[in-house]
Amino acid sequence: MRHSKLLIPTLKEDPSEAEAISHKLMIRAGLVRQLAAGLYIYLPLGLIVLDKINRILREEMNAIGAQEISMPVLHPAEVWQQTGRWNEIGEEMFRLKDRSGRDMCLGMTHEEIVTWLAAGEIRSYRDLPQTWYQIQTKLRDEARPKSGVLRTREFLMKDSYSFDADEKGLDKSYQLHLEAYKKIFERSGLKFYVVESDPGMMGGAVAHEFMAPSPAGEDEIVLCECGYAANIELAKSIPTKPEFSDWKLEEVATPDSRTIDEVSAFLKLDKRLFIKSLIVVSQKGPVMALVRGDQEVHEKKLRRLIGEFRPAHKEEVKEFTGIEAGFIGPIKCKLPIIADESLKEGNYVTGANKEGYHIKGIVPKRDFTADFADIHAAKAGDGCPKCRKTLASEKVIEIGNIFKLGTKYSEPLKAYYLDEHGKEKPIIMGSYGIGPARIAAAAIEQNHDENGIIWPLSIAPFQVQILPLNMKNESVKKTADEIYQGLLKEKIEALIDDREASPGIKFKDADLIGIPYRIVVGEKGLKEGLVEIKERRTGKVEKIKTEAAVEHIHKKLLQ
Repeated sequence: MRHSKLLIPTLKEDPSEAEAISHKLMIRAGLVRQLAAGLYIYLPLGLIVLDKINRILREEMNAIGAQEISMPVLHPAEVWQQTGRWNEIGEEMFRLKDRSGRDMCLGMTHEEIVTWLAAGEIRSYRDLPQTWYQIQTKLRDEARPKSGVLRTREFLMKDSYSFDADEKGLDKSYQLHLEAYKKIFERSGLKFYVVESDPGMMGGAVAHEFMAPSPAGEDEIVLCECGYAANIELAKSIPTKPEFSDWKLEEVATPDSRTIDEVSAFLKLDKRLFIKSLIVVSQKGPVMALVRGDQEVHEKKLRRLIGEFRPAHKEEVKEFTGIEAGFIGPIKCKLPIIADESLKEGNYVTGANKEGYHIKGIVPKRDFTADFADIHAAKAGDGCPKCRKTLASEKVIEIGNIFKLGTKYSEPLKAYYLDEHGKEKPIIMGSYGIGPARIAAAAIEQNHDENGIIWPLSIAPFQVQILPLNMKNESVKKTADEIYQGLLKEKIEALIDDREASPGIKFKDADLIGIPYRIVVGEKGLKEGLVEIKERRTGKVEKIKTEAAVEHIHKKLLQ
């Protein structure tokens, strides 16, 4: 492809609204343009990258026997109503009415639609197993679109769905996808982790996420050298134990000290020796949640135990306990209490249910009754639940997820099959998603320098870029074109910068765009019969005989 014929509108400066490196570089390198919040136009280079990622996706999906289909973006409401998600999903779903007044929505995912299809097409155990996939547009009305293509309102998704006769079959389909996903991300040049995750609105019993480490990531995982890794939403950990004192139960004055930080500073005690008492309001009424002073309550863990809830307002805390927030504690509390497992042992300080006072020497189980469960948020420095070594944490970008759905969708949508005995049974399902644009953004986040993008070869818009430094020099122009034609003949993807621009502009744009290999054709080199071949990632420069340039690149690409 000739640069002069291709739309590559590079920019010198970072866009003011961009924070993530991938967002800045995708705009500066001319891959995308923003139409509105969360809506992006993919320009030629950006679309080539997506097409390459999609090719990898198709190859690996086809390799495990998946069949490609295409489902509509516009969905009738009644299919979503049958599973209950029409009412469960909030404002993030785009809803509308057609001209006849029928409720419709724009698909943010396709579990309902693919299950409706399976209900009509799968009749017998002989039809199973099946795996269907698509690469299709999804729409989600994100409250805060940000980070470029990482959080958008319209996005492309590879979603696949497995249909099996039993749990054993689902286990096999799940494992096939897990291994296929690893190959996809490895082929895309990404560093990634496979972590346990919360199924969330997808439902089902088991889920894993594929996470690419990046400072731009909105998710956080904890991980251990033993191999344990989990999303912070689900992660377990063993908090480090403090050195407990043999305190006797006594009230201590803590004037003007309400928060754990304030009270621990006032009493000069380790925050791990405190019990943090929080009041939340569930659908069944108020509940007191207890964690150690250095911990935070993990909302999703608590939600699994008590259902939906919200933090109590200050006036509600006083209404429920008779005391203002900051001095409440579990002793003589009449509310249901859920305490973190780390509080089962020890001797602590907590609110005295008396303004201006705390109690030192409180022993859980002896001094108050509670249901104990894992409700704390794991963090770096905690112990690994598998090997007890120290956990680390890392910011990550979610690039894929897999879910064991079971019968969550097949039962309400009546997707049944007849087994070998003629008995009707629900199809056992799995759901598996990958965001192609997230792969592209994660690749940039992990592969860049101060000058621009450094594309992994497998998803780069071109494999080689030719830079003739002076298009007015006939020798330079002719040699560059001969090399270009030679590369095309070898089916090597090449971009020639045939603009009449200065060498400085060409070099800067080449670094910004980040094509893996660069062939520089200049007057000085040609006098010696040489061209320069530079590797974008390492910066290594080799001087090669002009006639050997194509063969040299060919060998590089085969390494």
